[in-house]
Amino acid sequence: MPHRLVFSIALAAVGGLLPATVIAQEVNASHTHIRHVLEAFASTPDGGGLLPTAKAEAQIALQHARLAARDPTDIDAMKRHAGHVMNAIDPAEFEAGPGLGFGVKASAEGIVRHIELAAGSDAASENVRTHARHVAAAARAVAQRADQIVDLAGQILPMSDYNQAYDLVLKLRDPVEELTTGADVSGDGAISLTEGEGGLEQVGQHMALMAEGEGLN
Repeated sequence: MPHRLVFSIALAAVGGLLPATVIAQEVNASHTHIRHVLEAFASTPDGGGLLPTAKAEAQIALQHARLAARDPTDIDAMKRHAGHVMNAIDPAEFEAGPGLGFGVKASAEGIVRHIELAAGSDAASENVRTHARHVAAAARAVAQRADQIVDLAGQILPMSDYNQAYDLVLKLRDPVEELTTGADVSGDGAISLTEGEGGLEQVGQHMALMAEGEGLN
C-alpha cells in the first residue's frame, strides 16, 4: 500500500507538471535563440552575442576603410587597409588583420539563422514572429552588402596605380558605413527592410522591441 501511494503521488505530480514543463522548454527554445543574437553565442570571440560581434567587426572595417583613404598617393596603405577591411568582413577571404576573427558576414548570417529558429518555435509569440521578419530582412541585407564590400576591397589588392586604387577606396567607404546605418537605396527618405536597405541599426531596433515584448530586457 505505501508503495502504491508513493507511485500514485509521483504519477500525479508528473501528470500535473509535464504540460507546464513542455511549454517552458518551448518558450526557452525561442528565448535561447534571441539571446544568441543579443547576448551570447559560443562560436563568437569571447562568446559574445551575434549582433554585438557584427557591430564590433563593422566598426573595425569602417576604421580601416577610412584609413585607406587618408593618403591618395600611398597605394601600399590603401592595399593594406583594404585587406584589413576584408578581414573584419570575412576572415575566410583575408586571414591577417585586426578583425575579431569572426566577421560581419558570418555574424549577419548567424543572426538570420537564429532569429528564424526563434520565430519557428511552436511557442514563439506573435511579437517574436513579427519582429523576426524585420530582423532577418535587415540582417540579410547586411550579409549581401558584406559580399559587395569584399569584392570591392579585393579589387584594390592587386592594383599598382594609386589613382585607380584611390577611386575604389572612395567607393569602399559608403557601403562599409551602411553595414551599420543601412542605405536609402530607393531615395524615398526611409530605410526599407523589404528592399534590402537595412543595416545593423535596424537589426538592433527590432531586436530591442522583441526583447522588450518578451520581458528579456
